[in-house]
Amino acid sequence: MTGLFLALLLAAPDTPKTMRLAYVHSGTATEEQFAKDGVYLEGDWPGAPGKTIDNSNLGKYLFEVHDAKTGNLLYSRGFASIFGEWETTPEAMRERRAFRESLRFPAPSAPVHVILKKRDKANVFREIWKTAVDPKDKSIDRSAPLKGVKVWEVVKNGPPADKVDLLLIGDGYTAAEIDKWHKDAQRLASELFAVSPFKEHKAAFNVWAVDVAADESGVSRPSEGVYRKSPVRASYDAFGSERYVLTLDDERLREIAAAAPYEFIEVVVNGRKYGGGGIHNLYATVSSDNMWTPYVFVHELGHHFAGLADEYYTSDVAYTKTAERPEPWEPNVTANPKEPKWKDLIRPGSSLPTPWAKEQFEARQKELQARRRAIRAQNRPEQEMEELFRKEQAEILELLNKTPGVGAFEGAMYEPKGYYRAEADCIMFTRSQHFCAACRRGIEKVIGLYSAK
Repeated sequence: MTGLFLALLLAAPDTPKTMRLAYVHSGTATEEQFAKDGVYLEGDWPGAPGKTIDNSNLGKYLFEVHDAKTGNLLYSRGFASIFGEWETTPEAMRERRAFRESLRFPAPSAPVHVILKKRDKANVFREIWKTAVDPKDKSIDRSAPLKGVKVWEVVKNGPPADKVDLLLIGDGYTAAEIDKWHKDAQRLASELFAVSPFKEHKAAFNVWAVDVAADESGVSRPSEGVYRKSPVRASYDAFGSERYVLTLDDERLREIAAAAPYEFIEVVVNGRKYGGGGIHNLYATVSSDNMWTPYVFVHELGHHFAGLADEYYTSDVAYTKTAERPEPWEPNVTANPKEPKWKDLIRPGSSLPTPWAKEQFEARQKELQARRRAIRAQNRPEQEMEELFRKEQAEILELLNKTPGVGAFEGAMYEPKGYYRAEADCIMFTRSQHFCAACRRGIEKVIGLYSAK
């Protein structure tokens, strides 16, 4: 089924089209600029008509669409971006870079102003860019979706406007591997809906997939000297982190995705090597064939879907740590253990901060991280890393399970001190299949923002 035919089939008579504003986001660690790069009219808008304003308070950035004549707010969404992550890396202290980004919203019937905001040091959104869009502008690209992109249903529970629409895109699957891609997509959807709270809310979701054939199998792995021109250009080694998988080609990603109705995107890269990534309201990525693919898939979707923070703090990361401890916007971490966001979920009388086997955990992690680095440096078989992770998880869970329940456990957001998580264990902390209570509530809030019920 082609994307164009699918859109015609699903569209309600009064469904607006999707408008995509593309822009270039450039700068350094200390300043940033924006420039409009094009406006596109794409498929039918998949969102619920009555849920146009974002009240989640998620995201490093927020964009708003205002009627140019009246100033009325028509649409808003919080999000994070590749630039927003890159600006925290050491490279951003040394040089300037530019990234292409997109904002999607229901196509307006009259001119609008699109306002982009960013959080200041107090986490308050401040305007940093504003541009005008006239829907009658002849320069708006109204071309048809790409040919050769086949859309199919993985899970279908209702019209796109009534459901959360998740799109799976396979990257690095050749024409001969399309059957494998179909099995991978179906398997991953099953893995997602085996985990709470997605399991309980499966009926609120549609899961779509697109077939787009690659010339070669797999995606780029620069640290191993492997380069591929895969359909969405996903690649390992993002920001110099070997297992971090991103695509920097927003235009190719959006052109392929436009064939389907979607609000969230998961790029599945065809291969065995452990890896993935997730950026709030941009996309998530995961490798298809690793022992830990189910965990990575759900963990990274947690970032993308609900803006969940990483709760771990002993692994190597690409970002520069800071001495500042502002209260994070992410729903599952806090800098205030006495008054955490999830205090209503904590049993009365619980100790805050909450004691746990932190010293034992850190001592074991120090040894395990050294072994991980040795396996990477020696380019050992992926199976050895999988086995190390398996042993690590068994040992860690034995420690963490000694402190059940909701509290304020120190160690989160890549920092051993100053940030706290809601439970000793969570899929955002270890390779488990358990979201903590704060994460579950955050996910359910986003499900409510995008589904009709």
